[in-house]
Formats: sequence, C-alpha cells, structure tokens
Amino acid sequence: MTRLTSLTKDQLDEQGAALYDAIIGPRGDSLINEEGGLHGPFNAWLHAPVIGKAMSRLGSSLRFEMNVDRRLIELAIITVGARWKSEFEWYAHSAMALDAGVAKATVDAIGVGEEPDFTLDDERIVYALAHQLVRAGQLDEATFTAARDLLGEQQVVELVSLCGYYTLISFTLNAFEVPLPTGANEKWPSSS
Repeated sequence: MTRLTSLTKDQLDEQGAALYDAIIGPRGDSLINEEGGLHGPFNAWLHAPVIGKAMSRLGSSLRFEMNVDRRLIELAIITVGARWKSEFEWYAHSAMALDAGVAKATVDAIGVGEEPDFTLDDERIVYALAHQLVRAGQLDEATFTAARDLLGEQQVVELVSLCGYYTLISFTLNAFEVPLPTGANEKWPSSS
C-alpha cells in the first residue's frame, strides 16, 4: 500500500488533470491502477503538479531525447535502481534493459549487487560511471576519461543527468512505498 492517496483524474484540479493527461498520453491506460490512480512515481507527481510537470518533462528528455544508445541508458537506470533497491524501478527497467539488448547475466548480476562480467567495453564503462556515481557521488579520473573517450562530453553529461534523475525517481518510489502492479514479484523482499 502506498503512503500517498491514489489520486484519480476527477479528484484533481485543472493543473493536476492536465498533468494526468500528459502522463498517460504517450503511455496509455497501462499506467492506471485498479483505483484509477497512476502507477510508479506518477501518483506522487499528481500531489505536487508543478514539480510533477517538470519531472515529467525532464524524464521524457532523458529517456527519449538523449544521444546515448538505449541499451546503455537502460543499463545505467537499472544500476541506479539496484543501488537504491527500488522495487518499482527494477520491475519496470530490468525488462526494458533486456529488451534493449543488455544480457540477462548482466541484469541478473546487477540485481544481486555483483559487478557483471562484461563482454562489451561500452557497457563496462557505463556501468562503472553509474555505479561510482550512486556509491560515491563522484567519478574517478580513469572512469571519467574512459566515458568521455567512448561517448564524448555531451553524452557523459546526459548519463550523469540520467543517473541523478533516476536516483530521484528511486527516492520517490521508496519514500512513498509505491507498490508493484498486482502479480509482480519483488526483487528485494526483505528490504521493503
């Protein structure tokens, strides 16, 4: 059970209803829960629609307008989600990582807190970047240089921003105890 009231569209003011429509627009009814509210971090955003609107815009930019390959984006997201043991984040993005081409062995290793045995240098470098950021809040020189040499400065900025955004999303999901959809299994049941 979430800590926040699950808001339905008819409970929202004009600003909240516009945000509700904007959130479900590109995603469809799959985001609507059994009570008519929204799954994931989106219900929290409806409680603070000014913040929610900004978060939604930023999230869309980071997920769909970055120049970084989708496989690497999803790898970074699951690295962040696993660090914070964010059940909903893991539920949503581990499947997306697999769909984007991240090997199951890599996803599984990240999910149990182990460093994967990478066969691809780009994944090793992006994992190191995301892992260092969520563990220490900074990057050592070797990791920064490897990421910059691989991706260029623009994409490094994009990835660092993505890691910060998904840390915030993980905090939102964890703080408000956002439940998984009915029938989904928890990854870290003892951490809930």
